[in-house]
Amino acid sequence: MRRKEEAQKLQPCCLALATLAFYGVGVNLVLFLTRVLGQDNAEAANNVSKWTGTVYMFSLIGAFLSDSYWGRYLTCTIFQLFFVLGLALSTLSSWRFLINPSGCGDEHTPCKPTSSIGVYIFYLSIYLVAFGYGGHQPTLATFGADQYDEKNPKERGLKVAFFCYFYFSLNLGSLFSNTVLVYYEDTGKWTMGFFVSLISAVVALLCFLSGSPRYRYFKPSGNPVARIAQVFTIVVRKWNVVPAKPDKLFEVNGSKSAIKGCRKILHSDDLKFMDKAATITENDDENSRNNPWRLCTVTQVEETKCILRMLPVWLCTITYSIVFTQMASLFVEQGDAMNSRIGEFRLPAASMSAFDICSVLVFTGVYRQILVPVVGRLSGNPKGLTELQRMGIGLIFGMLSMVASGMTEIARLRHIIPGQKSSSMSIFYQIPQYVLVGASEVFMYVGQLEFFNGQAPDGLKSFGSSLCMASMSLGNYMSSMLVNVIMRITARGHDKGWIPDNLNTGHMDRFFFLLAGIVAFDFVLYLFCAKWYKSISVEGGQEELVDDVNCKV
Repeated sequence: MRRKEEAQKLQPCCLALATLAFYGVGVNLVLFLTRVLGQDNAEAANNVSKWTGTVYMFSLIGAFLSDSYWGRYLTCTIFQLFFVLGLALSTLSSWRFLINPSGCGDEHTPCKPTSSIGVYIFYLSIYLVAFGYGGHQPTLATFGADQYDEKNPKERGLKVAFFCYFYFSLNLGSLFSNTVLVYYEDTGKWTMGFFVSLISAVVALLCFLSGSPRYRYFKPSGNPVARIAQVFTIVVRKWNVVPAKPDKLFEVNGSKSAIKGCRKILHSDDLKFMDKAATITENDDENSRNNPWRLCTVTQVEETKCILRMLPVWLCTITYSIVFTQMASLFVEQGDAMNSRIGEFRLPAASMSAFDICSVLVFTGVYRQILVPVVGRLSGNPKGLTELQRMGIGLIFGMLSMVASGMTEIARLRHIIPGQKSSSMSIFYQIPQYVLVGASEVFMYVGQLEFFNGQAPDGLKSFGSSLCMASMSLGNYMSSMLVNVIMRITARGHDKGWIPDNLNTGHMDRFFFLLAGIVAFDFVLYLFCAKWYKSISVEGGQEELVDDVNCKV
């Protein structure tokens, strides 16, 4: 039992170290692009949004390989190796090609024009970082949840708390990056910041591998894309067939599902047209029952239904991710144009995200220790709020953070310094918007992790976790697209647009208020999707799926 508890604790520790490494690159990337590579604010913000979006898009690749072929453990290991390689190359490129003269890029000392090969290596390195981190993070979340036995009431409760502490660890790891590493990078010590990130990633990998003898392993279930394609193919072929009654639909006998490594899923009454794929017709002989391209089981049909039911909810979370990505781009640029001095010390604009992290840590504790017990007693739900309710509250907090950001920008523009790109207003006026984003994360992203992992079928668990990151990905791409569209519309003639290189001549406040309006509209749509959603129902316990050959607990 002690060895099992050690395995359960390793995942958050590994994530904390990996996150420290990731944010050592990501949190100050927008300033690296402007100060070292010489990009303007809009271009740098777009490049960061695209890069961040790519990070999370790679999570779908990791999830597919994990669920289909490699399994969770091997997927985490391979992608972490790519992560380490990317950080090694970023350290090399900054040291050998980009930081010239030494200490440049600190706002006061400009860097010399960069060489093409240095820029190419740097972009290769950060996209390897994106590939490695994005590919393993959602799989690590699922692998960590695998270590808890659902049949054990105590562990079932711990599994619910796991996602909360998983996200807590993610933010704890980024706290060091957003304070100490940001300071050194902001003062021109970019190579040292990347090197510390590299060391942290190596330690995270060794930490993960050290638990190998104690982990619980689940077998991959094969290609889910093929299974879903089989269902839709048969539905189209049997379009004129009337779906059979639930007790007449095709399902294999016994307790095990026809899908390797998956429990049976009970039939649901919605999306009835999908039942055509499991309806036995007079043309379906014995051979058809062994051919999933001609006849699917109820479990296979329900697996597809689960994905279709989750998609509307998932689409509604993308708008929130547009809000979240502003913290790594426009929030930093806004802070960089404010007074960040405390005596002789200059606070890096990117380190303000430490208030977001502290907000996450505080609200996580408040939620777990106060809100869950109180709401649980009132509602009778031991979880307190349902995942869907928490995600809705997250949208509200996200909208409020954009309102706060817009109000801060209005106030900042009233204190601009003539002839300069900065303002006399203190950077600490950004604290409310960071705190509100942190509060929204606790409800939205923790709720997302728990919801998509819990509602995904056994053969798509990593895919379920990756949906959370995929919404961040699309949110980043949409943010980049939105900035481009807004700049094309607003930057006409002598007008510099809403987000110009000199923010004192722009109206970034209008962009923030626009985002607040978009989130408000999205919240209304989300309410309809959440009300329509029906939960998955499975047979048996997850313990039946453990790979007895490899499990060593």
